[in-house]
Amino acid sequence: MAKINTQKLINSDELLDKCEITMPTLNYYIKLGIVPKPVVKSPEDGLTGYFPAEVIDIIDKVKQLKNEGETMGEIVRKVKDSTVKEYDENSETKQVRFDERTENVVRYKIGADSVGLSVTLEDIQAPAYLLNYQFEIEWINEQAEETIFGKKIRTIREVESRNVFRLFLNWEFSSFMKNCEEILQYHMYFFKARQQKEQIPGLYADISGKEVEYLQKVYDDANDTPMEKIHQQLITLVEKDRSEEQYVVYTIFYREGMFFLYLPANSVPVGITEYLSNRGTVLRELLSQRLPTLVSFSVFVADLQGSVRICAELPPEEYFELINSMRKLLEESFKKYQGIFGKCIGDGAVYYFLKKQDPDYIMNSINCAIEIRKNMERFSSEWKTRKKWYNDLHLNIGINEGQEYFSTTAPSSTNIEFTALGDTINYAARLSNLARHGSIITTKNLMNKVDEKNKKKLRFGVMKLINEKNVFVEKVFSQVIDLVKDDETRRERFADIAALPVTEIFG
Repeated sequence: MAKINTQKLINSDELLDKCEITMPTLNYYIKLGIVPKPVVKSPEDGLTGYFPAEVIDIIDKVKQLKNEGETMGEIVRKVKDSTVKEYDENSETKQVRFDERTENVVRYKIGADSVGLSVTLEDIQAPAYLLNYQFEIEWINEQAEETIFGKKIRTIREVESRNVFRLFLNWEFSSFMKNCEEILQYHMYFFKARQQKEQIPGLYADISGKEVEYLQKVYDDANDTPMEKIHQQLITLVEKDRSEEQYVVYTIFYREGMFFLYLPANSVPVGITEYLSNRGTVLRELLSQRLPTLVSFSVFVADLQGSVRICAELPPEEYFELINSMRKLLEESFKKYQGIFGKCIGDGAVYYFLKKQDPDYIMNSINCAIEIRKNMERFSSEWKTRKKWYNDLHLNIGINEGQEYFSTTAPSSTNIEFTALGDTINYAARLSNLARHGSIITTKNLMNKVDEKNKKKLRFGVMKLINEKNVFVEKVFSQVIDLVKDDETRRERFADIAALPVTEIFG
């Protein structure tokens, strides 16, 4: 019976090269429990996994048995019997020393119940959290709440209250973590790499003068930290009434924020190194599980009028070309006015304009709608010329403003969709259904939040029947029921918002 020698190690690249196998194949063998989990010799080795050299013989044995026609089940049984029988599959984790000089210890768990390298966010049993570039916690696991912050973070709904500097300066944190200054300073490295010192007073609401003064001093003392894709730092956590523990903190940077993962310095769980290297997968999982946050926003819902008829008249390839071209046109305007994509609804779309990201979020949503209406007129003219038809393409728009819980949906999808829950989005969607011939309808609630200077620039109002003539009356509102009172079908359709005061934006 062969015994695995942990004194001689080779890295994963060497193993793949010598055995002439791919990483997915190696992952599969680890998952089956016939190859031990990779380890990291020291924090300086980064994401490189190491294996005992005898693993080469194990893999050669697997190849031999496969060539002899053995099933994978038989191969697993024979390989385990001949090479790793000393490890009981149902036993507790074994400790094996692999570096006498540094006295580091890694933990192997050999067996069919091994997780392998198919790691997900839920599999990470180490403290981890995601910060946006306002240094607010967007996602956090239970381990980070217990080990780093000593309190529940996920129950905090207002995103500004999840600012890490606000949390670090709270008395609760200083009473929980003995070396709280060291943790705060580590995060200040990354703030300094992206922000100016003058921006500290605006870190979060109600920041005190003493807090600003203290953070500015920490800023001055902070080292310059390079913003490489993956940053590593050895940190010791000293919790009150508990022993010290060292962690290697991996900080991974994305356009959307920073992911912090605290791994015990003496071991790296199987699959973590490969998981962190797959940046797209990590980011999709993090964004799909963002904490719901109470935010103020303007929401824009647009729908293509007569889409069923247009679809019936066009060949499928031309209809999809029309829809894709139209959405590309929308995307250009939304980017210009800082809109965030929500999701597609039929042949339209939902976009959000967040107050936190843009103080002019309401006017930007209005200006975006006006620009899109103009662009749609040109787009419609081009298609009428191309098809020699008389169909006008109208994008009917509804806009509303409110404060709701904002999060993400469709976590299983490769595309992250943002959504808000509540009447704000529902009313905007109903107004897009109410609109006709490319009109823009919004609520009195939204218009009341437009400052007087901008309100004077807007032309808005409703069409009213006066002396049997439709007359446009500026700067007034109307209940929805009064806009549809002569159409029984539409009265029933909009009964749920009959009393909602609205107006039409003309320019």
